[in-house]
Amino acid sequence: MSRTLFRTKNVEQSILDTEEPEHALKKSLSALDLTVFGVGVIIGTGIFVLTGTVARSTAGPAIAISFVAAGVACGLAALCYAEFASTVPVAGSAYTFSYASIGEFPAWIIGWDLVLEFALGTAVVATGWSAYFRNFLDNILGWQVPEALGGRQDAHGFGFDLFAALLVLALTGLLVLGMKLSARVTSVVVAIKVTVVLIVIIAGAFIVDSANYDPFIPPSEPKPAGSSLKAPLIQLIFGWAPSDFGVMGIFTGASIVFFAFIGFDVVATAAEETRNPQRDMPRGILGSLLICTLLYVAVSIVVTGMQKYTELIKEAPLANAFKATGHPFFAGTISFGATIGLITVCMILLLGQTRVFFAMSRDGLLPRFFSHTHPRFRTPYRPTILLGVIIAVVAGFTSLKTLEELVNIGTLFAFVVVAISVIILRRKRPDLHRAFRTPWVPVVPILSVCASLWLMLNLPAETWIRFAIWMAIGFLVYFLYGRTHSRLARHEETTPQEVMKPGPGTP
Repeated sequence: MSRTLFRTKNVEQSILDTEEPEHALKKSLSALDLTVFGVGVIIGTGIFVLTGTVARSTAGPAIAISFVAAGVACGLAALCYAEFASTVPVAGSAYTFSYASIGEFPAWIIGWDLVLEFALGTAVVATGWSAYFRNFLDNILGWQVPEALGGRQDAHGFGFDLFAALLVLALTGLLVLGMKLSARVTSVVVAIKVTVVLIVIIAGAFIVDSANYDPFIPPSEPKPAGSSLKAPLIQLIFGWAPSDFGVMGIFTGASIVFFAFIGFDVVATAAEETRNPQRDMPRGILGSLLICTLLYVAVSIVVTGMQKYTELIKEAPLANAFKATGHPFFAGTISFGATIGLITVCMILLLGQTRVFFAMSRDGLLPRFFSHTHPRFRTPYRPTILLGVIIAVVAGFTSLKTLEELVNIGTLFAFVVVAISVIILRRKRPDLHRAFRTPWVPVVPILSVCASLWLMLNLPAETWIRFAIWMAIGFLVYFLYGRTHSRLARHEETTPQEVMKPGPGTP
């Protein structure tokens, strides 16, 4: 049984599978496309949505330190992702990497985790986009959307975020039409978005009131009485009283704003569609992360200096900060930029979701029906349509807070697995050509694991419970379907010695 659970799919076979005509993706992306994708997905929810939420309720002006802490943790993971994405340029990201190094069952678990991460991430961003779009309609056109269509329940108990659902469905259609078209749309939108971010930094710097930084790290405050499951897990483990702000608030904030950095691992899912992945994947992953970390820190400092953190509005905080300081023009500009900019975040997260699902289907762990590409556009249109419809419904009915924390724990879990996989594959396959090598192995991967686990422990206990339930469902799906339907399982039935033979360099 254990031999079956940890059977690996060697790197050569993974790359060979990408050449099957019915299951092949079109290679059309360059280093610039990847960097634009990275910046397009990273700059979004963290600046336009989560800044106000975390500053007001968790970290205060010290949210800038939260962004730095989250950026360092992501930087360590990015080094590991860069090695794998350039060495194993196959769709699926962490799922594919772990399949080649640890084994099928761990790969299934991480793939199932990524399905959760990207699906809910898309729903989170769609919900945040809807809030900015409604704010834009109110500021510019004076049109207020009925609460029942903005995700809030009306007197009859009905609430559906119509604009969030429509956005997901529109992007689903765009992704079916092709990657290059998606890249061109993304390039235009990212240019608008970066311009808006620079406007926030430059214009906001002239409105900053240094008194708003006092105190920069607000004193720790006990959380209101309530369920202990809402407290960070690390506080429950060590017996600390649940609290907001203070030093612990910084790390709790980092575990939440961490969601804003997940873009670079989405870039890794596009490795199979990159013309020169050995050269371009590391550039796209590391370059986009560095650019966005600097912009995040600058924006968080400016916004908390413009308006006292206790007065920041959780929905559309940037636009409302300019509005509150008497600059409605900039408020309207930011609402427009966020409305446009969050579109790319949503699209690229949906892209990552469909590529992971596609890779798992091509390996037989999910029905092979979903692994066929469109005869004209060469895109995985079947999983794209299926997941697009499901996510549209989720975005319409589910709250932002619940979604973002589940996305974070799923992403951090993926980071842990990728870092461990780098160490294992270095030992099992030292012969592989690695265009990019993670420095100081195993030190950097171990630090990445420790940083990710620390941020995971700062998430609420109830988030861990929801995550455990999702993983338990994944166990059932694997043992009832994936284990017997995987391509490796079918090959073992006919040529077990050949399939299970270790690759070159395997001890």
